[in-house]
Amino acid sequence: MKKSIASLSALLIAGSLFLSACSSDKGGNSANESANTPAASPTASAPADSGVIQASDLSKLPDTAKQRTDTIIVGLTDPSGAFTPYFHQSGYDGNVSSLLYTPLVTVDNKGVPIPALAESWDISPDNLTYTFHLRKDLKFSDGSPLTADDVAFTWTLLHDKAYDGDSQVTALHVKGGEAYKEGKASSIEGIKVIDPLTVSVTLEQPNASALTTLGSDVLSKAYYGKDYKFGQLDYIKKLHEKPVGTGPYKLEKFIPGQEVRFVANEYYYKGKPKTEHFIYKTSEGDTWQFLETGEIDFASFSATQENIEKLKSLGFVNILPYTPSTYGYLQVNLEHEALKDKKVRQAIAYGLDRQSIYVDANQGAGAVANIPSSPISWAYTEEGINPYKYDPEKAKALLDEAGWKVGADGIREKDGKQLTIHYLGSKKKDTDIFIAVAKENFAELGIKFEPEVFADFNALVSKVEGGDYDLASFSTPLLTDPADGLIQFVDGEIKGYDNPKFKELYDKGLATNDLEERKQIYKELFQLANDELPVIFTNYRKTVYAYNGRIQNLDVSPFNGIAPSLPDWYLQ
Repeated sequence: MKKSIASLSALLIAGSLFLSACSSDKGGNSANESANTPAASPTASAPADSGVIQASDLSKLPDTAKQRTDTIIVGLTDPSGAFTPYFHQSGYDGNVSSLLYTPLVTVDNKGVPIPALAESWDISPDNLTYTFHLRKDLKFSDGSPLTADDVAFTWTLLHDKAYDGDSQVTALHVKGGEAYKEGKASSIEGIKVIDPLTVSVTLEQPNASALTTLGSDVLSKAYYGKDYKFGQLDYIKKLHEKPVGTGPYKLEKFIPGQEVRFVANEYYYKGKPKTEHFIYKTSEGDTWQFLETGEIDFASFSATQENIEKLKSLGFVNILPYTPSTYGYLQVNLEHEALKDKKVRQAIAYGLDRQSIYVDANQGAGAVANIPSSPISWAYTEEGINPYKYDPEKAKALLDEAGWKVGADGIREKDGKQLTIHYLGSKKKDTDIFIAVAKENFAELGIKFEPEVFADFNALVSKVEGGDYDLASFSTPLLTDPADGLIQFVDGEIKGYDNPKFKELYDKGLATNDLEERKQIYKELFQLANDELPVIFTNYRKTVYAYNGRIQNLDVSPFNGIAPSLPDWYLQ
């Protein structure tokens, strides 16, 4: 479970930023696209809930921050150091990677694909062949040229039988991809290098996410392919610490547990970034204190009125309200006998006071989630969706029906075993709130509750990968297409969940580019997930970004966070 449990954790960043969507499979569109380009995915709201609240008194800016002239510092939960796209160990690795690499295409604030390294593309009338036209004179961060050969190499590498990351390129069914993966072919039939600036790929079946999936980051064939041998990808781990990318910044130094240092990339296709140095401060500590003392320039907080008023009182920060395209959930260990029963999962949903945990405790800075989609998604619906409003009596009845009877000590039992929930969470205020409320909720239901909290997120991921848990708190990265919020239910990420109907609908939703048809399919998928609860949906977040009032040109995308605007940031 290395794959997307880590990348699905991007929202757990403490006091940091949303830099990117899924690190491996986001992309975009072009001004010169063909008429056969898949329908755009409009959103229901702008990236921010309202305008920026400007700093009221920059004279209050701490001396520490005043003294910085060419460096911006942001807080980030400690990444693992796997900064190569498609090989991340956590979502925090993806945040680092999003500064080091630029995709072929990206999306704008409405989810519409737009050019990045590819200046345009064409899509065949049958929606099977995608042809990308690269910009001229593209270079990697080491000064070497980027050509169509690098794009073809990247797509080919992701079909290697040894690849076990979270890229969805193989799910597109590239013509000849399976033959290559099985070692029956030395190249992939559907991938064609037409000339140094043009590359095409042909699929075996239409897929609405193909443009964004294929249009992700490009790996240097000269660097990442130098030692490539089919079936052997371990060598790439040695290259993580010295990435060669295409992004606005280059990695200068990574000090685990302390910081990630970047320096501006003079070969960036849009020109060298305006701020020479960028630092992720990864040391454990109080985010509020770091912002207040000027040790960091940017942080995120729950959008409670208390937090907003407190931030206003600082005087030197701009405040930007923001609702990200994400959802939170409790990952369920479906390999544990008790949790295999849908009634038990539904009982937990009814028995947890999610309104108190995620909304009331955050002074309204959030909403309860019941489906794997963000409210700002064009596919979002509440039609036919069970809200699972807090109802302990309903929860008890379901547990009774499932055969879990209250024992002499008040804990439910079945076949001689007690009903126990071993919960894993990250060390933060939200986890403390969850544990406090859940402890009372589960006690009332007759469930033994055993919480475990991790200061190190990577340690939490390892624990989940080992299967020693019942519930674990996570949140998705920024979601562009509705399929992004569903992939974990069909790719084996949620162990123990294998529903052919879900997979059939998922494939059907990707097989058409008709927006209204897709909406109906996703409505059915959301209803199915809402009933079966392969995970227990928890919340949508409302956030505020607070940042040094000297920072200019900061902007936020609901799908790509602040990454698109970062190269233009500068300190006034």
